[in-house]
Amino acid sequence: MAAMETDAAPLTLESLPTDPLLLILSFLDYRDLINCCYVSRRLSQLSSHDPLWRRHCKKYWLISEEEKTQKNQCWKSLFIDTYSDVGRYIDHYAAIKKAWDDLKKYLEPRCPRMVLSLKEGAREEDLDAVEAQIGCKLPDDYRCSYRIHNGQKLVVPGLLGSMALSNHYRSEDLLDVDTAAGGFQQRQGLKYCLPLTFCIHTGLSQYIAVEAAEGRNKNEVFYQCPDQMARNPAAIDMFIIGATFTDWFTSYVKNVVSGGFPIIRDQIFRYVHDPECVATTGDITVSVSTSFLPELSSVHPPHYFFTYRIRIEMSKDALPEKACQLDSRYWRITNAKGDVEEVQGPGVVGEFPIISPGRVYEYTSCTTFSTTSGYMEGYYTFHFLYFKDKIFNVAIPRFHMACPTFRVSIARLFW
Repeated sequence: MAAMETDAAPLTLESLPTDPLLLILSFLDYRDLINCCYVSRRLSQLSSHDPLWRRHCKKYWLISEEEKTQKNQCWKSLFIDTYSDVGRYIDHYAAIKKAWDDLKKYLEPRCPRMVLSLKEGAREEDLDAVEAQIGCKLPDDYRCSYRIHNGQKLVVPGLLGSMALSNHYRSEDLLDVDTAAGGFQQRQGLKYCLPLTFCIHTGLSQYIAVEAAEGRNKNEVFYQCPDQMARNPAAIDMFIIGATFTDWFTSYVKNVVSGGFPIIRDQIFRYVHDPECVATTGDITVSVSTSFLPELSSVHPPHYFFTYRIRIEMSKDALPEKACQLDSRYWRITNAKGDVEEVQGPGVVGEFPIISPGRVYEYTSCTTFSTTSGYMEGYYTFHFLYFKDKIFNVAIPRFHMACPTFRVSIARLFW
C-alpha cells in the first residue's frame, strides 16, 4: 500500500481533465475569467474557450447570435471590443440597451416619425466636452443612454409623451446632450440641474440633479414646481419622477411597451389605467385612465391638476334595440380630507353620444384637488333609442388620483 502511494503521480492543474474545468469556469464572471489568464498557461487556454464568453456577451452587451454572425467574430473578441468601447457602463448597459430596443421595436409600427427623430449615439469625447462645459460629472447611466441615442430632434410628437386638453397641449422631446448642456442650471432653486426633456408649447422640462444640492438627492429626476406664494423666486418645489436616470427611463419604457400608455394619433399619451377600474352595467362597460399634470399644479398654494380619459363601450353581442344615447352625468368627488362635492349636468363635454353594439365613445376631462389625492365615481343616465321613455343608469367605477411624491423647497423652509 505504501509503495502504491509512493508511485502515484502528484495531482496538478495540468493533469485535471478539461471538461470539469470548463464547467467550473462557466460559473465565473468575466472579471474572474480574465484573472485566470494570469494564473497558468493551462487556465489561460481554458478561459479563452469561446463558448464561455457567449453568456457574458449576451448578459452584459445583449449581443445576439445574428450580430455575432454578421460581425464574423468570436464571442471573446466581441466581448473585448465592446468592453473597450462602453466598458465603463457595464453595470448599466444591458438595462438601458434593452429599454431602447424594446421602445423602438414597439414604436416603429405605431409611431414611425418618433423613431425617425432619434439621433445617433454621442461619442465619449462629446460627453466629456459637456462635462467640462457644465463643470460637473454626468451620471454614468445617463452617459450610457446617450451613447446609444443622443436624444431626438426637436419635433412633435415628443418621445417622452404628450397630453391634450381643450386649451392645453404638451409634447416632451428627449433633449440631445448639447441642448441639455445649454439649459444647465446654476441659479438658486435649480442649482446643478440638467434638463432631460423640453416641450416647445409649454416650456416644461424634466430635470436630473447631477449634484446633491438645495435638498435634492444626486441623480433624482423631477419636474420643477415654482412656489407661487413665495417672495423668493428661488423657492422651487419638485415633483419627483425617478430616483435615477435608469429608474426614470426604464419605468417610462415599461409603461409604453406594456400598452399602459395609449398611442393616440401617432403620439404617446401618459394616461395610467388601473385594470380594476372598470364597471359593466348590462351591455355597457366604462373604464377610466388618469394622468397628473405637473405644469398646471402647484404645492404652494395646494393645487393638484388631474386629467382623466373615459372609454364607454357597448358589447358587440348586444341586441340592436339596445342602442342608446347618453343624457346626463352625475359625479361624486371626494378629496383626501373626506370632503365631498357632487356634480350633475347634461351630456359629457358638451356632447350627447349615441352608443350601439360594438361602438366605443371616448372623451377626456379634468379636475383639481386642494389635497394631494382624491377619487371620483358616479353614473351616466341613458335612454334607449327605440324606447325613448325608458331610461337607465350606467355606473362609472371609482378611480383614484394621486400626485407624485414631492419635496418642498428649502428656500421656503428657512424663511
